[in-house]
Amino acid sequence: MFVVRSVNGVSLPGPNPRPLQERLILFLILHHHHRRHHCLSFLRHLPLHPYYHPTALSPLPSPFGDLTPTLSDSDLRSSAYEIFLSANRSSSSRPLTYISNTTHNSSPTNTSTNGNSTATLQKSLTSAAASKMKKALGLRSSSSRRSSDSSNTVAGAKTKRPVTIGELMRVQMRVSEASDSRIRRGLLRISAGQVGRRTESMILPLELLQQFKASDFTDQEEYEAWQKRNLRMLEAGLLLHPHTPLEKANTAAQRLRQIIHAALDRPIETGRNNESMQVLRTTVMALASRTSDGAVLESCHWADGFPLNLRLYEMLLEACFDINDDTSIVEEVDELMELIKKTWGILGLNQMLHNLCFTWVLFNRYVATGQVEIDLLYAADSQLSEVAKDVKMTKDPVYSKILSSTLTAMLGWAEKRLLAYHETFDSGNIDSMQSIVSVGVLAAKILVEDISNEYRRRRKNEVDGT
Repeated sequence: MFVVRSVNGVSLPGPNPRPLQERLILFLILHHHHRRHHCLSFLRHLPLHPYYHPTALSPLPSPFGDLTPTLSDSDLRSSAYEIFLSANRSSSSRPLTYISNTTHNSSPTNTSTNGNSTATLQKSLTSAAASKMKKALGLRSSSSRRSSDSSNTVAGAKTKRPVTIGELMRVQMRVSEASDSRIRRGLLRISAGQVGRRTESMILPLELLQQFKASDFTDQEEYEAWQKRNLRMLEAGLLLHPHTPLEKANTAAQRLRQIIHAALDRPIETGRNNESMQVLRTTVMALASRTSDGAVLESCHWADGFPLNLRLYEMLLEACFDINDDTSIVEEVDELMELIKKTWGILGLNQMLHNLCFTWVLFNRYVATGQVEIDLLYAADSQLSEVAKDVKMTKDPVYSKILSSTLTAMLGWAEKRLLAYHETFDSGNIDSMQSIVSVGVLAAKILVEDISNEYRRRRKNEVDGT
């Protein structure tokens, strides 16, 4: 039950408030006490709420929804990297290759052609300018740390420093050179056999299964793990989280389930145009090209269903954080983000979903790393302001659902931290309180506005239907 008590003349809500509007009270109260000398005095007179005992390093569950447990974060990361390379492939004579050194650097471009994507992949890191994105988000430059050590250390072993944007992304995504070479080789073969075909019209896991056989891998165990991952990705994108809802009696869906179940017991023979691969291709294409109205599609839907697409995109955005310093975003984030956004066509995303997903990634990184890098919270707060603008411009019910789950998670965390003030704040970290309050206030206001918009939409539909 919602309880309001008076502390030094200030009304304070107790745990478990009912309506969202009432939850704003705590944040608005603290918003007026955000100055340092007021905060300390105010907190000392507040009673302890034993209901809230958040652990500093407790990870937050994803607000985007759960996927099949058979797809691990490592599986998602590997598939996300394959999508990244595919989205940035080129039909030129030098597609998907990167060079180890460059002596000149062309100016960045905002065009979305594949050729320019490849040029960005080949861009030398030695010429990377100061990040405009980091400056806009209020994040400090980490170039001094980078220049102080010319080599990266991963798992206690020194590795050579990446020298191109493409190689940097590989390292950030924890992809081995052997795997990267195999993926690029497969994409070259696909491109050679399908000249002029749009990336969005291909089903990448299917095409890769067609290209590689057991002899392309180090051992049988690696090959079988790779095959299972791609089959599980098809299962997630076409059966569990499809772009278009499945009919219960869909025969192609039933057939794909049978193929995957059988392949888990006995791997299918890939890398050849045999009968098993032909059946798999026919089945997958039938599912990926479905529409609710029977229209002909120019693109295939296999990775753009929610929440699979957001989880894959989350993996790509996580790659913007330095693998050797998990609280720091790499200096080359502008170039990386330019390439990451090329995946929107495959994943079915847009700028508004990007803004929301990036807000969550920044916020969750601040929480997951022990809340020691306050700049990440500032950046999340700044990005949340962009989300607030987006909410006023859309009536998409799918976006509204994702927005609600994401901001509810952020609001819940901020609320717990503030109500557990005796454990959360002291003279050393009181400055973080203002940002936590700011995030909480803005998240609550956006949610209230979104709920109001949803109410107006429903009322309009009811009126139109009468």
